[in-house]
Amino acid sequence: MIQTLDHAPAAHRIASADEAIAVAGALAERFAQGAAERDRERRLPRAELDELSRSGLLAITVPREHGGADVPTLALGRVIRLLAAADGSIGQIPQNHFFFVEVLRASGTEAQRRRFFAEVLAGRRFGNALAEPGARHALEFRTTIRRDGDGYRLDGAKSYSTGALFADWIPVYAVDEAGRLQAAYVPAGAPGLDIVDDWDGIGQRTTASGTVRLDGVRVPAENVVAHHRVFEGPEVFGAYGQFLHAAIDVGLADGALAAARDYVRRDARPWGEAGVERADQEPLVINRFGELALRVRAARALLDDAARALDAARAALADAADDAEALAAEASVAVAAARAQADTAAVSVASDLFELGGARGARAGRGLDRFWRDARTHTLHDPRRWKVQHLGDYELNGVAPPRNGIV
Repeated sequence: MIQTLDHAPAAHRIASADEAIAVAGALAERFAQGAAERDRERRLPRAELDELSRSGLLAITVPREHGGADVPTLALGRVIRLLAAADGSIGQIPQNHFFFVEVLRASGTEAQRRRFFAEVLAGRRFGNALAEPGARHALEFRTTIRRDGDGYRLDGAKSYSTGALFADWIPVYAVDEAGRLQAAYVPAGAPGLDIVDDWDGIGQRTTASGTVRLDGVRVPAENVVAHHRVFEGPEVFGAYGQFLHAAIDVGLADGALAAARDYVRRDARPWGEAGVERADQEPLVINRFGELALRVRAARALLDDAARALDAARAALADAADDAEALAAEASVAVAAARAQADTAAVSVASDLFELGGARGARAGRGLDRFWRDARTHTLHDPRRWKVQHLGDYELNGVAPPRNGIV
């Protein structure tokens, strides 16, 4: 029996990349206004996410043949940057949604794509149940999916389930009897599914990235995507997921830099020896701000470069071009570089902004600390050292990154 959901916000249908960026910019302006207060009070952004659904932004990666705008990855990156700069938590929550839209695109059957893309176009949201508590590493999955009559049964537990609490569908990574990776799309409220709001991180405080428990959750066969197939040949699926994370980090760096600019212009005091009236006239402050801006500009440029490389590789893979495997490797490395620089920019700019204006910037009421807490928390998803390792091995030895879904 096909599971369907009866409720959904009335979603606008975005038609182009330019429209997507414009809509994201308008939403970001509104979301930024209450971001510090939501963070301080840990007030979950339910109303904001409903507005995001109604805007149509969550459907911009749906293929055109299914009614979506199918925007280039460059535009998707800019949309995520805008949202993350306004509110780091709101910027992260849709990451898993876009990730599981891509799972369908990469691994779903035509019937699955047709059905679930219609859900996305209607404004419904995907959460996630990926990471496993107690697992030795990010590539180990203990949650099981087993045949049960004409369907399947899911058992296990998940942590860091960003977006699940707000989702209409919770896609779950699980391994079958043969040890193969499957993605099961479970409707919110399914019997045996328990979503626990126990996230207590120092940053990204309103993502509700808590625990999901699955106790004999029944899933019809048509909701199960044979995701292991995508890793049987050259792919950029893993790089695509990493690109989404990099875009969040660049957005966090953008937000921190903008906050630093506003603080220096409006409230910071110059050092007495500078002989100037305002902090934004002090030569050493100007120079330091330039260094921070340089890091952010480098991160933006590398993110855009990675987006173009991803789209070139995806086109080549779709056409089975002779250079498809080489382009896939280059895209993975380009994303690794973007991720590494975004990590550096987000954490360092969010920390160093306090140097520009002195002790008054550390007052809790200003909320400037949330940029560092959000950046430090989100950049822990995957270690920067391995992004640099893959980049170095590729440039020095010509070794392509592995096909494991996290590169």
